[in-house]
Amino acid sequence: MFDDLPAPDVQSMMAALSRLVACATPMPPGDGYGAFADLIETQFATFGGTATRVEVPTDLWHGPGLSGARINLLLTPDLPGTKGLPEALIYFHTDTAPAGDGWSVPPFTVTNRNGKLLGRGTADMKGTIVAVHDALTRLSHSGAGNMVYRPVLAFCTDEEGGRYPGIRHLAETTRLPDVLLNLNGSAEPRIWAGCVGSYDITVTITGLASHSGEPQRGVNAAEIALPVMLSLQDLKYEVELRETALPAPPWVDGPLRARLNITAIHAGDKGSAIPGACQFTINRRYTAEEDEAAVLQEIRATIAAQLDTSAALDWQMQVTGHLPPVSDPDGSATGRWTRARARAFDLPESAFTRYGSGTSSDFGWVQKAGLRHMLLGGLSRPDRNVHAADEFTTVQDLCELSDAIAYFLADIP
Repeated sequence: MFDDLPAPDVQSMMAALSRLVACATPMPPGDGYGAFADLIETQFATFGGTATRVEVPTDLWHGPGLSGARINLLLTPDLPGTKGLPEALIYFHTDTAPAGDGWSVPPFTVTNRNGKLLGRGTADMKGTIVAVHDALTRLSHSGAGNMVYRPVLAFCTDEEGGRYPGIRHLAETTRLPDVLLNLNGSAEPRIWAGCVGSYDITVTITGLASHSGEPQRGVNAAEIALPVMLSLQDLKYEVELRETALPAPPWVDGPLRARLNITAIHAGDKGSAIPGACQFTINRRYTAEEDEAAVLQEIRATIAAQLDTSAALDWQMQVTGHLPPVSDPDGSATGRWTRARARAFDLPESAFTRYGSGTSSDFGWVQKAGLRHMLLGGLSRPDRNVHAADEFTTVQDLCELSDAIAYFLADIP
């Protein structure tokens, strides 16, 4: 039996979170992974155990705007009472969205605003790292009790975009535990039912730059792109009629659907020059019921119908990011994780609702590699400004996640 489990150490969590947020890891470009791995190893060194770094080969992930080594870190802490136990992998992605505009506080400094902890990555998902560290510290201080799992911690790259997220590389090259706990999820009472897939597709149109006073000497790539984007808007209406059987979140009006959005556009630099190149990015959320190859072919055909007869000198379509869907992730530990969270949140198990998501997960690659059973938790909530200005988590959510991890890993009366 465990001795009394200490209360969460809020001050230590806040201090650790400040260090993690200050070690900026925006993706793109993704050039901060090495320094972040150094910091994580230092913060978890008190537990002992093993540390392994796995680097993704450059040719698998490299793309426009990306730089730096893709360093993934696997830690197996040496906790009392865990030798010989079945392993449970606890997953974190170490990149964040770029800071972006509109912040009321410095984005890479944690600001405590009446229990709200603002900063890029506090909710998505560096706060989860300090909550797990707190849970492991509390279990270590409670003696060698009835542990159920030996935790393996996976700190992974390129969840926020790119062609080859770190957890994919680990799943395809490394033997991972059968129980996978993904903390890139919600702090709400939810049982994960899966999610849709996502393609990022970058289209590059090549024209010919010229002085805007003599446009006949050039080929305006921006103007050529306009009818292409209008055709994609027509396709958008068709795509977004497609529904999935995945159960929708309780706050969504109607079923989950496929999505198509133009998410980035760039052409030209000043008013006196005809742009010789235009590049735009499409994000296509696709359902498990759709065929991956057909999704890409539909977009390519829509673009080609406009560009193959245009004045463009050349055009290219490149997949710059891909996350497959996650389907039916339930397994042997689903009930245990739900009970642990219910106890941590002081809620009945009946309060937990099973639903999916219109957002996507790099764990789709893990399922493609053959591992089906996945759990989801974390610090995100609809109001937490994830990927937006003034992202935040709360002290309460950090403490409840620490409790849930402790209850999941151990039998605590």
